[in-house]
Amino acid sequence: MTGDLIDRNIISLLQGDLPLESRPFYKLAQQLQISEQEIVDRIIKMQQMGIIRRWGAVLRHRQAGYMANAMVAWKVEASAADRAGRLMAEFKAISHCYLRQVPNLFAYNLFAMMHAHDEEELQRIIDEVSKRTGINDYAVIRSLKEYKKVSMQYI
Repeated sequence: MTGDLIDRNIISLLQGDLPLESRPFYKLAQQLQISEQEIVDRIIKMQQMGIIRRWGAVLRHRQAGYMANAMVAWKVEASAADRAGRLMAEFKAISHCYLRQVPNLFAYNLFAMMHAHDEEELQRIIDEVSKRTGINDYAVIRSLKEYKKVSMQYI
């Protein structure tokens, strides 16, 4: 079932902007000569098979009022990284959280992208993350300007 031209068309649609209407799959279903339900069923099947990990909305943070955005790099021991990452992932203000291999001169290895309405809120979030994880050694790398905000296109 998966990997055929219909699936490729569905994946292509999901990578772009879905129409903001009550039946976003209607036109594609007509074009492919299948039902809207078959599109939904194929999406579910591709998720179950691990072909599609997830899909969802992309928030343009600054346009939504989140003016204080920063990547916070944390220094964490490898043995504590999974626990710290899970705790950070619980924060709604954190959109990305990655453990990275870094050069020896840069000891910060756990990165969390944070979004807040203003600088004071951002600092409160950083303080709360530090308190909950027990990690006090971090560097705040502020976003000054957004140059690109698009999803990867695979097909």
